[in-house]
Amino acid sequence: MYQLIPAERLAFILDRTRRQSRRRRRLPAPSVAWLVIALGLFADLSIPRVWRRLHPSADGAEPAESAFTQARQRLGVAPPRQLFEECARPMATHQTVGAFYRGWRLMGLDSTVLDLPDTPANARAFGRPGTARAPGAFPQVRLLALCELGTHALCGLNLRPGRRNGQVMVPALLDLLEPGMLLPWDRGFFSHELVRRVLATGAHLLARVQAQLTLAPLRRLADGSYVAKLYPSARAREQGRGGLPVRVIEYTHDDPNRPGCGERHRLITDLLNPDDLPAAEAPGVYHERWEEELALGEIKAHLSGREVPARSKTAAGVVQEVYGLVLAHYVIRRVMHDAAVTGCLDPDRLSFSDSFRVVQCHLPESPQRSAPEWYRRLLREVRRQQLRPRRPRWYPRVIKRKMSNWRKKRPEHLHPPQPTKPFQKAVVILS
Repeated sequence: MYQLIPAERLAFILDRTRRQSRRRRRLPAPSVAWLVIALGLFADLSIPRVWRRLHPSADGAEPAESAFTQARQRLGVAPPRQLFEECARPMATHQTVGAFYRGWRLMGLDSTVLDLPDTPANARAFGRPGTARAPGAFPQVRLLALCELGTHALCGLNLRPGRRNGQVMVPALLDLLEPGMLLPWDRGFFSHELVRRVLATGAHLLARVQAQLTLAPLRRLADGSYVAKLYPSARAREQGRGGLPVRVIEYTHDDPNRPGCGERHRLITDLLNPDDLPAAEAPGVYHERWEEELALGEIKAHLSGREVPARSKTAAGVVQEVYGLVLAHYVIRRVMHDAAVTGCLDPDRLSFSDSFRVVQCHLPESPQRSAPEWYRRLLREVRRQQLRPRRPRWYPRVIKRKMSNWRKKRPEHLHPPQPTKPFQKAVVILS
């Protein structure tokens, strides 16, 4: 954590956001910033116990729980958000195995939702999903993340209420794209305007498009793909106005035990030369986008480990905690990347959950005097957490439990009447 976020940078951000402590406190602003990140590393512990993990050699009792609440409120949202924006960058280098395709850095863009504590404040700020039958069980926040696919490092984040459509959140992250990047893109985010904005950054695109999209062949190429133009509307197509030249790659597969056997799929890319991206390799490159699904799963299933990943009961606390959570994920992934590079391994082939446990065990060791040697020892242990080769398998997107015998929780159940006296005094002996 200290290597990734130097104390000087943290102090500068706290000064810039006017959150630096003005007087001496038991919970100064820099310590609270570290605490917010550590909440993601020890999600199963209460906040005082997380504080103890960060200060194992300190004498005396931890501050009261209310003190932690007040300290987090003083810190606010701006410092964790700016810490993430300044520190979370693509981490792969030329030594990183599997992070590039023909020199292009593979990036991904995807969204997910996190359940939040069921409080009126969270419900007002973020809303809750629902159907015509009933509202959802928990308020939800939507995360749209830009991810370096080879390392699972989240490099950009946009937070909105869970009811917000993910496509309208995309433009805020497109400015983070750079020349030398290749973006495999899901068809759910596809639009002519967004494609134009991606290409304006200098990055390249490999996007799946819907079958009904009109893409008339202009020129057939030797690898089976063809060149067409992508228009913003049917009227613009009729007038030949505003078309973007793209290469179209159509494919299917013949494995009867895989879903979609025989179905036609279409990819488009701005790489018009088949030598840059052969049609036979394009489907495999596009499927790299599923690495971001795994990265988001690491945050929701492994890093948090709870049914409701967040613990904050207010909107500001939720946003602060989410930025701490993704910073904690970035810390773990940075350690895994460094360990993989030293062993000439692909970072994807290290177990996230096992590496996470290793970091949890080593974090309270207080390595101020021998930090370099401590870090080398940590990397050696993380490097041993290798996964078995991936098996060619798939699972249907279904749930096992659909109905419940229990009554649905409704607003009248949120604040039930409480007992008026201890149970022993309420006992009545019947004769």
